[in-house]
Amino acid sequence: MRSALPALLLLPYLAAASDDSACGACHSQQASHFRATPMAHAAETVATCDILKNHPDLQFQEGSYHTQIKREGDRSIITVTRGTETFTVPILWALGQGKAGQTYVFQYDGAMYESRVSFYNTPAALDVTIGDIGTKPQTIVEAAGRRLEPPDAASCVGCHTNGGVSGAMLHVESVVPGVGCQSCHGQVERHANAVRAGNVAAAKLPHLGDLGPEDMAELCGRCHRTWAQVALTGMRGPNTVRFQPYRLTNSKCYDVEDKRIRCTACHDPHGQIETNLASYDSKCTACHSTVLNAKVCSVARDNCVSCHMPKIDLPGAHHKFTDHQIRIARAGEPCPN
Repeated sequence: MRSALPALLLLPYLAAASDDSACGACHSQQASHFRATPMAHAAETVATCDILKNHPDLQFQEGSYHTQIKREGDRSIITVTRGTETFTVPILWALGQGKAGQTYVFQYDGAMYESRVSFYNTPAALDVTIGDIGTKPQTIVEAAGRRLEPPDAASCVGCHTNGGVSGAMLHVESVVPGVGCQSCHGQVERHANAVRAGNVAAAKLPHLGDLGPEDMAELCGRCHRTWAQVALTGMRGPNTVRFQPYRLTNSKCYDVEDKRIRCTACHDPHGQIETNLASYDSKCTACHSTVLNAKVCSVARDNCVSCHMPKIDLPGAHHKFTDHQIRIARAGEPCPN
């Protein structure tokens, strides 16, 4: 049975301070390390977005629709044309740093929209946003972006920002771009105020380091997708590789009682992603070693993840994602569900 997180952890992005300066006053090392991570820059303002600044005139043709993202001072404008029709709207935020891709958010007619086109680092150009692949726009507005219903807007923008969601609603005026301390830890302002007042009881926050694999997967899965979220969509195959908690829980070696298989066993949530594959070997041998009398690999003793967590090239994503479904991956076999 899949466990449930404490209620506090299931309420992401609780209204709190507009930035994480209060946290850095006491937790300076974690805060300074985190500011350099991709998560801390999961969203950017248009004025500060390097991709939009460095690519001031992006264009894309989809059937009869022509899309242009053009730089105008500190703004970037999406313009879609079809014959004599024209739709123009300024971009509000850029979501993602562009390692794989960067998608844009804009407001129109009182609603939030996700851009139909995204910038992909390879080939440094626009293409259809991965979630819209296989669909066809019926109107010029749909060719510009997909309307997000209020819960979807809160979830989408909330995963890339902090401070802007309360009561399951997105409050644009309160959004601070980038994931922040409160995104995972909850009401950090209340915690900081209680610490200053010497109120130990009120200062208490959930100790995330105590979470087991299931609760950790639920916490990280709020943005990276939980097993249940993916399963309920009916999505299967290679497209689920983007959703690491889902894939990890499908691993044969996944154990709900063993903290050696939780997300933070391999990844420091306050630091950069380690790209040296050999650095993960010690994580693998923490379980798979002759000393522990567990099954060990008969092929190699290093760079374990290069074989057992292969990179999968997703159609339309222009990027290879590391598959977190740990397994013996054989050449030519289909990607497991």
